[in-house]
Amino acid sequence: MTANFALFFAFYLLTPLLPLYLYETFGATKDVIGLVLSGYTILALLFRPFSGFIVDSFPRKTVLLISFSAFAIFFAGYLAASSLLLFTIVRTLHGGPFGAVTVANSTVAIDVLPSSRRNEGIGYYGLSNNLAMAISPTFAIFVYSETHNFQLLFWLAFAIATFGLLVDSTITLHKPQPSSIKHHPSNITNYPSALSHPPSISLDRFFLKSGWLIGVNMVFFGFCFGVLSNYLAIYGKQVLHMTGGTGAWFMLCSIGLILSRLQGGKALREGKLTQNAAEGMVISLIGYTLFILMPTIGGSKFFTFHFSLFTSIGYYGSALLIGLGNGHLWPAFQNMMISVARHNERGTANSTILVSWDLGMGLGILIGGVLAELISYSFAFWTVAIINLAGVTLYFVRTRQFYFTHLLSE
Repeated sequence: MTANFALFFAFYLLTPLLPLYLYETFGATKDVIGLVLSGYTILALLFRPFSGFIVDSFPRKTVLLISFSAFAIFFAGYLAASSLLLFTIVRTLHGGPFGAVTVANSTVAIDVLPSSRRNEGIGYYGLSNNLAMAISPTFAIFVYSETHNFQLLFWLAFAIATFGLLVDSTITLHKPQPSSIKHHPSNITNYPSALSHPPSISLDRFFLKSGWLIGVNMVFFGFCFGVLSNYLAIYGKQVLHMTGGTGAWFMLCSIGLILSRLQGGKALREGKLTQNAAEGMVISLIGYTLFILMPTIGGSKFFTFHFSLFTSIGYYGSALLIGLGNGHLWPAFQNMMISVARHNERGTANSTILVSWDLGMGLGILIGGVLAELISYSFAFWTVAIINLAGVTLYFVRTRQFYFTHLLSE
């Protein structure tokens, strides 16, 4: 959890300021900035399925340390990038080790957790992401406002990532005994090479087929957050006429995520995964609907004088609800995916759920932008509510029963 916090702290330290760095240092235009930064996400998405296969096929701690080392070293690459082309290459390539280390770190976290506390432990493990997202961007903006020194931020990110690597190097994974390997091959976690035959390469080594519907369901929720997180600021300015508040929205969303992990720990500990998932998606649906509906109500002839009040309630209230919802939903879905995978498929399970979320996010960014351009931002956000409702419906009609059908005993 500490290493994961350092990983995402280093990641979020640069995220809000890289567009400004590209503009001020290289004079990049808006479309070029978008192109440069999108390469990171694309390569991370491409690497994750292969990362799951590698994590399940080779000693996991070795894979973790190699991928974490590469992730840290690339921060130093930003310091050496003296042109826009070099920076683009470094930034794009950096997405590869990021996709690999997120899969490896979460898989090792599952390995070191006792099975009786795994559901709860994964929930708390995910809390480190949320803490980093809540603290790191604010810290980065403060450092930059005081120093106006991007090089310092690159060095800080490198140092913090290196700290996470050192923490992970202290983890001990135990090699299974020969007897357990012989009689229970599914229990092999850190040393899959101990199997009597080398790992075969097939589709199910890159994508967990036994959890395909869980992954499809997660695409719906990734789509919704993709639209909201990327077009929130411009929607607030052009449609809601709010000149600020984006930072406060994300802070409230992070608070909701943190509170949900703490509040949902007991349910996860008791194995109530489907209940946690159901609560999370319903709360998120209310949040998305509130975000879209309140400005409409506030602008009606009955509430004209209270437009700003209703807008603020919908805007900031939705942040807390969406954070609470996603905080319940994410660890529940991740645990559901792991529960339908054998022990030597945990890396594949983790990569599958991450790829599903990333795919949904990518589709949300792409389709949301097209809908906003062709029709309006309001229409794009109403689409979010419809897609979220479709995801909730799919879960109750099919995914929940699919999970129980494919659930493996401990």
